[in-house]
Amino acid sequence: MLVCPLCGGPLERAATSLRCARGHTFDLARQGYLGLLTGGMRVGTADNAAMVEARDSFLRAGHYAPLARRLAELAAPLCPPGGTVLDAGVGTGYYLAALLDATPGAVGLGLDASKYALRRAARAHGRASAATWDVWEPLPVREGAVDVLLNVFAPRNGPEFRRVLRPGGALVVVTPTARHLAELQQRMGTLSVDTAKEDRLRRTLADHFRSEHTESLEYGLALPAHDVENAVAMGPSSHHLEAGEAARRTAELDAPFTVTASFTLSVYQPN
Repeated sequence: MLVCPLCGGPLERAATSLRCARGHTFDLARQGYLGLLTGGMRVGTADNAAMVEARDSFLRAGHYAPLARRLAELAAPLCPPGGTVLDAGVGTGYYLAALLDATPGAVGLGLDASKYALRRAARAHGRASAATWDVWEPLPVREGAVDVLLNVFAPRNGPEFRRVLRPGGALVVVTPTARHLAELQQRMGTLSVDTAKEDRLRRTLADHFRSEHTESLEYGLALPAHDVENAVAMGPSSHHLEAGEAARRTAELDAPFTVTASFTLSVYQPN
């Protein structure tokens, strides 16, 4: 699936690196992911180690397991036997692994700007690989190489998503609704979800994709105190609270604290 991000040529394995015919070389980290980002590229505000640790703990507790199951149920029929899955903004690999479990023989590639997340994504599944990349940039993926492209709580690069999907491929997007974890916003001062998010999603993809299916998934969560803190620490709200503020506010809550998990799942096909 991968091509050289500098010249677009095919990559071949050479010991602990990948190399193209022009000699551009990209190393495999000892944690298992491939380092494709070059020095001149911006990685934006990639998730730091503390954010990734909090997200991994929250996901391992099973709070988003219903979402992972439904995502796999939607996406698995869209992936042919032995197909290829690209997760753009893979995070720790949680959702990619769920889909690969549901699609025997398929292989997956996860791209993310956070090396801390990729250390986990590279080990998330036996048929998954991971590489550093900024998904706002042209993707280091062959044209038409992808059967199913996942995009879960991540930036959307419509032109590039269209380019790398094969004819008849599918883009599966998950976004939070305005109700998602709204109780935390009220009590903990976390950032709210923009109510225009879905409209922006449709506009972003409209020139390259047509909508095939959209559905909502919503359920309640009873979070113990440590997972309330994880829910705050794993997202962008962690940048807006002073050190110790989340713990102080959590101590003022009745435990377990009930919140709403609310998502929109959308399936698109290329125009």
